Amino acid sequence: MLERLQKIIAHAGICSRRKAEELIQAGRVSVNGETVTQLGTKIDTATDHVRIDGTPLRISPERVYLLLYKPKGCVCTLSDPEGRPTVKDLIGEVAQRIYPVGRLDYHSEGLLLMTNDGEFANGIASAGEHCPKTYLVKVRGTPITSSLDKLSKGITLDGRLTAPCRIRFAKRGDNPWLEVTLIEGRNNQIRRMLEWIGHPVQKLKRVQIGFLRDDRLKPSEYRDLTPGEVERFRRIVRKQSETGSESDPGTRHRRRRSETKNSKWA
Repeated sequence: MLERLQKIIAHAGICSRRKAEELIQAGRVSVNGETVTQLGTKIDTATDHVRIDGTPLRISPERVYLLLYKPKGCVCTLSDPEGRPTVKDLIGEVAQRIYPVGRLDYHSEGLLLMTNDGEFANGIASAGEHCPKTYLVKVRGTPITSSLDKLSKGITLDGRLTAPCRIRFAKRGDNPWLEVTLIEGRNNQIRRMLEWIGHPVQKLKRVQIGFLRDDRLKPSEYRDLTPGEVERFRRIVRKQSETGSESDPGTRHRRRRSETKNSKWA
């Protein structure tokens, strides 16, 4: 069966389809020993051999979509130079080479998508407001409402305004639990936001990715996504593609602020 070369590269989990097009145009892709630079070139994976920068492309015959509950003390990489446990160690019995969609830091736990479908992964990772992530966060001390309001409207981190978010008390106490929903995912964002208002994070776990929540999964457990769940995520990717994306949701929010006064994120 003939398929477009950039689609095959994306489905192999190497990169997004757009990045695959850039690789082709840069002359870094060859088919059966011949460099290919023409976009739209179609090949048959059963008979044609693809190389990127001279390295054979591994074409997986089957797409894999997993939901993993990442435990604390585990990194979201396939290997770690420090020898720490990785998510690959948790799904070692899966034959295909799959990658995490997004990240959870070493000290955090919770839901994480994993797949060998590069286009799917890049689409979900950049879906922004179409695929918000929800976290339960235990903090030291009780934040005042005005401080949480500042975070929900956006603060400046690294010289850029954070996108608006939702924050509410999930369980009150001397060290309460907050429910935080983000539409962006900067490095250690929640920890830095709460440190900014003087309430360091003690525990953090992701409990929902877009529409998907699974309270039955325990740390280190995983399951296949159902066909219905995969299709719902694909619809999110298509919607994101149709509306376009920007690398900085905070910038987008500033530009559209006057249009979104009644938005759930405003």
